[in-house]
Amino acid sequence: MSLPFPLAEPPDPQAAEAGRKLFAGGADFLKGVVAMDGLPPADRLEVCFAGRSNVGKSSLINALTGTRGLARTSNTPGRTQEINYFTLGESHYLVDLPGYGFAKAPLPVVERWQRLLRAYLAGRPSLRRAFVLIDARHGIKPVDEEILSMLDGAAVPFQTVLTKADKIKAAERERILAQVREKLQPHPAAFPELVLTSSEKGEGIATLRAIIATLA
Repeated sequence: MSLPFPLAEPPDPQAAEAGRKLFAGGADFLKGVVAMDGLPPADRLEVCFAGRSNVGKSSLINALTGTRGLARTSNTPGRTQEINYFTLGESHYLVDLPGYGFAKAPLPVVERWQRLLRAYLAGRPSLRRAFVLIDARHGIKPVDEEILSMLDGAAVPFQTVLTKADKIKAAERERILAQVREKLQPHPAAFPELVLTSSEKGEGIATLRAIIATLA
């Protein structure tokens, strides 16, 4: 029997080229959104990136787009307090969601982020897939379960992307993969493939580009 949630295979030449061309078109910061009425028109396909604070979302977005500094990185957990929109050519939006967990912010501010996040996930018709980033050194933590359940409730398909794969040894990687696969079992919205990435080494970047480019 094949493993549940196998690692995504490297893209075939056609998909790889589609991903290369999509991201070669250039990406630009569009706006930061703090309320639903600030969202841009839902006139193009969009994908969003979610993950706990300091999981490497900004680094991954920068690696995907090949644009250093496009998404701001910070060593301060919870600094990203907006839904940040980036245009990808004329056809896609990349959406950077606020980091969750360990946010150095007052409780009312955190609650406001959560309300905005729920409203966005439930009410954005152009959202095709959420990519949930998990630190490959730690696997799925209790704080991640909340966003996974939120995506289930909103019926938004999500795909798990493990970050910082270069920071762990092969034996430890297998243990973490087993833990992630087990934790994903109860989630009906989980897409049945994992993507293993390293923003620093470029691992998995072509695969993720191809996945985004071939979404209907």
